[in-house]
Amino acid sequence: MATERVTETEDGVVRERVIERGGGTTVVERGGGGGFAGVLIAVAVIAMVAVAGFFLINQNRRENTETAAVSQVAESASDAAKSVGNAADAAAENIRPR
Repeated sequence: MATERVTETEDGVVRERVIERGGGTTVVERGGGGGFAGVLIAVAVIAMVAVAGFFLINQNRRENTETAAVSQVAESASDAAKSVGNAADAAAENIRPR
């Protein structure tokens, strides 16, 4: 008759069960462990996504602010050119003989 010896150990994180059979066969089952590492990796990935999102949002705001400033300067230059044109027309009217 075959003999069988079962040894079980658990340290709170990993559970191990060893089964030794008389015919020289040994079976080792391990369970548990790795749970905390998975949670830690998930938190790190979420933090990286949050930081990347923060930088992208700030870059978009900065670009919008720059675009608004350039548009305002262009509009001011257009208004100034119109004023110069109106002044030139008025000066030309004063020079022409009547």
